[in-house]
Amino acid sequence: MNRVFATERIHGDRRDWHNLRGMLPFLWEFRGRAALALGCLILAKVANVGVPLILKDIVDAFQHVEAQTLILPFSLLLAYGALKLSASLFNELRDVVFARVRYRAMRRLSTRVLEHLHRLSLRYHLERQSGAISRDLERGTRSVSTIMNYLVFSVMPVVVEFSLVGIIMIGRYSPYFALVTFGTVVVYFAFTFAITEWRMEYRHRMNRLDSEANSQAFDSLMNYETVKYFGNEPMELKRYDGTLEEWEEMAVKSQTSMSLLNFGQGAIIAIGVTGIMALASEGVVSGAMSVGDLVLVNALMLQLFIPLGFLGIVYRQIKYALADMDLVFKLLEREPEIVDRPDAKPLRLSEGGIRFEQVDFHYQPERKILHGLEFAIEPGQKIAVVGHSGAGKSTLARLLFRFYDVTGGRILIDGQDLRDLTQASLRAAIGIVPQDTVLFNDSIRFNLAYGRPGATFQEIERAAEMAHIRAFIESLPDGWETVVGERGLKLSGGEKQRVAIARAILKRPRILIFDEATSSLDSHTEQAIQQTLSEVAEDHTTLVIAHRLSTVVDADRILVMEQGRIREQGTHRALLEAGGHYASMWELQKREGVEALP
Repeated sequence: MNRVFATERIHGDRRDWHNLRGMLPFLWEFRGRAALALGCLILAKVANVGVPLILKDIVDAFQHVEAQTLILPFSLLLAYGALKLSASLFNELRDVVFARVRYRAMRRLSTRVLEHLHRLSLRYHLERQSGAISRDLERGTRSVSTIMNYLVFSVMPVVVEFSLVGIIMIGRYSPYFALVTFGTVVVYFAFTFAITEWRMEYRHRMNRLDSEANSQAFDSLMNYETVKYFGNEPMELKRYDGTLEEWEEMAVKSQTSMSLLNFGQGAIIAIGVTGIMALASEGVVSGAMSVGDLVLVNALMLQLFIPLGFLGIVYRQIKYALADMDLVFKLLEREPEIVDRPDAKPLRLSEGGIRFEQVDFHYQPERKILHGLEFAIEPGQKIAVVGHSGAGKSTLARLLFRFYDVTGGRILIDGQDLRDLTQASLRAAIGIVPQDTVLFNDSIRFNLAYGRPGATFQEIERAAEMAHIRAFIESLPDGWETVVGERGLKLSGGEKQRVAIARAILKRPRILIFDEATSSLDSHTEQAIQQTLSEVAEDHTTLVIAHRLSTVVDADRILVMEQGRIREQGTHRALLEAGGHYASMWELQKREGVEALP
């Protein structure tokens, strides 16, 4: 058990140093400012330590004159005030100079994390918990500012001040003064480090439980309607409160152990200061030291040990911040599943022909999704894929966008293997209307323009008109500036789908994918949209993934998929005449009056 704990501690220390080194690139941009801030810090501490020296001279000046000739030592008083003012000035200058460094580092890290999250593959985003990761990222990016703040404003000042006090002690007084001072500091740090390392497990568990509770709350609110449908508010609250109960236990243990730590630190400082004052008092009594020396030693100890007391808190906070930062740096170290090859080239799009050659694919090795899939979509051709849920239809779109790589065979566009192309050029050539349209919590205009951010407003209006949504938008009180709510929840399913269609039109891609593009539309609107989609698809290579067979009767060829294989293919008429699986599905829809497969 002890060996495991020691191993974990060593690995934890290595991670801490690794993460601290990881901060250096964010500081390097403003290395000049950082050096200037360090200079201001040193000057502030030199002035701060000079104050007790001047105070000693003032006390000695009063001690060595007769009462009737007592005069104020104006020069010393002026020096005292100047040093006080200088200490304050250089401290504030340090804050001003370093502010840009600290906040730029936070900005850079936050941007880098978001960039990396966008680089990570679809599999990661399907498995992640949004609530937990948002809390982890919030704590992690804030921890960079925390660590920089403490290092520059707490740790380094104490180190500089401790060095200056040590020089004064060694140069002016008996070695016992330096011995007691340094011994106290060593014991203080050893005690603080040992207890803090012991307490870190509580902090780690608090973080995990805090992220878990936040994720549960986030999920229950995101699924608000589902919770209401089933009346499961008590269950959600019980689940959330159960996690917070565990968090509460860890928080109480953390606070109790912190009180023990604080008391121990206070006791060590009290013993050290008492020892120093005893030595100084003995020196005054024996005549080896003046009253001014006693005042100087007392002032130096106060200046040293008061911030040292805070340094114990700072050390704990730095350890907590390092624990939070570790979450972010581990995320940044996570390699994307899909990456461009070093020699990847942009897609050279000429005609837009697509070919699947003996494509195999699985999400998990034990569950194969596609089995030797072989078909081609000629340039300008419209191919439809139909089949029951789980047949592997939507996987085709994900493979075309290269959210995943095939596990066997290859996919070609104009004769170029997708794995040899840059992902950006590939995705720029493909437009999609997904079945489940998710919108940004912004205006309708923003969501429409997302298809091509550089489009003019006239082009946006035209795309909306072609998608039969312009009249609806202009009828809203706020028109184009209407905010659609989180994930577009203020719009109906049909309205969101028409926004997705308009975005695809605006993008003007060479290859189009319609993934059940009209599933949320009523029959009247669907007929109008089908005509629009047919117009949009002209001269485009088009893949239509459908459940409603009525939406694909005009396809050049229909592929019928079952369990990851193509069972039948042909035109609508030819498949009906063949009397196979497609004909059975067609008759089932007609007989039941349902326009969607089970």
